[in-house]
Amino acid sequence: MSQHLPDTRIPAPCIVNTGIIVNKLDMRRLLCDLGRVHYIYTQEGKIQSEGEGDVMEVFVNPQRSTLVANCALYLNVYSFDYLELKQSPQQETYFDLTQEGMCLRLIPLSTPIQERKERNLNISAIEAMMEQVFSAKWDAEIDDDCSDSF
Repeated sequence: MSQHLPDTRIPAPCIVNTGIIVNKLDMRRLLCDLGRVHYIYTQEGKIQSEGEGDVMEVFVNPQRSTLVANCALYLNVYSFDYLELKQSPQQETYFDLTQEGMCLRLIPLSTPIQERKERNLNISAIEAMMEQVFSAKWDAEIDDDCSDSF
């Protein structure tokens, strides 16, 4: 005789500012919004490296490494068992990426909103420069056309 369990659904976790994330896609989603960070790399509780850098890429690939060099961070969530969200005494959230006695702590130096504004400003500046380049090119072509007609 087999027993049937009721079809119950467990709701997905809701984590607000503190908690542990083990799902790789959730980890990636949180880390993708990071821009400039202060990082602290520890092994067995001893600081091995510390500095500032920009999160350049966050990916999920069991064949690639997490790399921190030249003020750039390339984060592979497969390099870590879990991500723990914590808050400082000043109520600022930071991220501990942990695996077997090793921890890479990321302390954001900007917010996602600041990062988006910065990206939008950069895009606007590039668009304005392109308009100036095209305008100058068209002016030069018009000048060439006018000088040929004389």
